[in-house]
Amino acid sequence: MRRSNNMKICPVLSAKLQTQSNEELPVIVRVKENNTDKLNSLTRSMEGKVRRSLPLVDAIALNMNLEEIDRLSRDPNVEYISYDSKVFALLDIANASIGSSFPREMGLKGEGVTVAVVDTGVSPHNDLTRPRNRIVGFKDFVNDKAKPYDDNGHGTHVAGIIASNGFSSNGKYSGVAPSANILAIKALDESGSGNTSDIVSAIDWVVKTKEQYNTKILNLSLGSPANNSINSDPLVRAVEAAIKSGLTVIVAAGNSGPSAKTILSPGNSPNVITVGAVDDKRTPDTSDDSIANFSSRGPTKEGLRKPDVVAPGVSIMSLSNKSSDGYITSSGTSMATPLVSGSAALLYSKYKNLTPSQVKNMFINSCSDLKDKQENQGAGVIDLKKLFATPDRETPRNEPPSRSPRFPISPLPPRREKREEEVASANAFSEFIIIMVLVILILSLHD
Repeated sequence: MRRSNNMKICPVLSAKLQTQSNEELPVIVRVKENNTDKLNSLTRSMEGKVRRSLPLVDAIALNMNLEEIDRLSRDPNVEYISYDSKVFALLDIANASIGSSFPREMGLKGEGVTVAVVDTGVSPHNDLTRPRNRIVGFKDFVNDKAKPYDDNGHGTHVAGIIASNGFSSNGKYSGVAPSANILAIKALDESGSGNTSDIVSAIDWVVKTKEQYNTKILNLSLGSPANNSINSDPLVRAVEAAIKSGLTVIVAAGNSGPSAKTILSPGNSPNVITVGAVDDKRTPDTSDDSIANFSSRGPTKEGLRKPDVVAPGVSIMSLSNKSSDGYITSSGTSMATPLVSGSAALLYSKYKNLTPSQVKNMFINSCSDLKDKQENQGAGVIDLKKLFATPDRETPRNEPPSRSPRFPISPLPPRREKREEEVASANAFSEFIIIMVLVILILSLHD
């Protein structure tokens, strides 16, 4: 029996090491940070088995049998070996529920801002391509095709929630940011699934091309069971690297509710905006809203408070991949997430140089409380009226949280200006003291 208590190996692989099987498994091998020589050496030695290079997270994806995994885990230059697990894809009334007409009335429509959608692809729907094509780029990590397509439909629906201009519905089914651009990345196949390494590669490509496409936001309406710690999880490490590069990353919480501690990876990342789903009851009034039963609940397994915010995610109308002018309804935190991504695009069209942490703080501080538990609703449902109601000013700065003093501080008494008579009185008293001192000195000398 092989070793199973190796801390360098993820729980899924550890369980398999206890068997006598010698099957080949898809894995992600991460070396010590910035150890390029070891990464290159490993790539050469495993030639023919390597499926993807993952420099964003100092790793490679390859197929290995259990004997090879066990042996490689003993290499001091290898940091962690994880199972290359599967990742799954998880507006009219919805727009009204979050107050999206308010920023539009201010002239904010996401013009020039690009949102990257890593998903099943995006079909060239009229609402994204007419009167001008706003699918500014496409990358296919599944079938390596050059032109945009979506053989599942999930990605097209998500893209429409973000940026549909309602061309085929006379504006009825427009997205939150109807002038924003979409960068479409296909990393999930026709069944809506893909490997972790595919998603990491897609995120890496978005980071490398962000200046070319003016990408500000990364939408991930997908997730995988959080089997690894956040420090070892390849997806979490990838999104954290994307945030460090300046991208605002918005992620679905997952559809594993209503149980607690069901937040999926990479929604368990500390710095992404993790989005849960609200059932808006098909009314624009938020007073009857409630957290969708399927929406994943926090906290994370590490105790992080998630989700961060919630948005409508039940029966959301958006674009269909079946025809260039069709629409379809769908539900899930996958649908709530692009509502937040579209809203972030509106923020970037108002404030050009926001940091990801500023965007996150602005959302959290502008939510409407649904009177539910924090682990269910986060800060509450996003409210664009609150988000954009602040007066125009320079780019918001991250301000440190205010702290109450450890002891009571009494205000200083008001400062009084001296009147002329007070000054004169003081001068007279000084002169009297001087005279008395001189008299004493003279008498002392005389004696």
